[in-house]
Amino acid sequence: MSEDKGKSIKTIAYNRQVRHQYFVQESFEAGIELFGTEVKSIRAGAVNIKDSWCSVDNGELFVKGMHISPYEKGNIFNRDPLRVRRLLMKKREIMRLMGLVQRDGLTLIPISIYLKGSLVKVQVGLCKGKKLHDKRATMAERAVKRDAERAIKERFQS
Repeated sequence: MSEDKGKSIKTIAYNRQVRHQYFVQESFEAGIELFGTEVKSIRAGAVNIKDSWCSVDNGELFVKGMHISPYEKGNIFNRDPLRVRRLLMKKREIMRLMGLVQRDGLTLIPISIYLKGSLVKVQVGLCKGKKLHDKRATMAERAVKRDAERAIKERFQS
């Protein structure tokens, strides 16, 4: 924990749809295997994780559907923007996630991409899909909370 103290965290991309479409049961931090021009594009904020997901293949964790725009000054060194990228986690964690995904019908979704010091990290959520009535209940709870906060604010202003 002491080595995390000096490292600043800067969020680059956040997937807002995750909390609307899924119940996030647990989240994990993973490194990501990138090339130099991809890191430069991420630092510039040219990344989209809206339609991305993770899968476990042959004991390795991969992120699919993540779009990293080509770096403007990268010319021949740019890679395919939608290529499959490997996530870096401990083998034991990957095996545990694989078991949960296969047994419980859960899915792995990237929640955010951030810089931790000089490293690019991905927050991966272990998620269960929401049904339509769950989404409506969440929106109703949010509306009630917002109305209560508004009423409290109006009461103390007058």
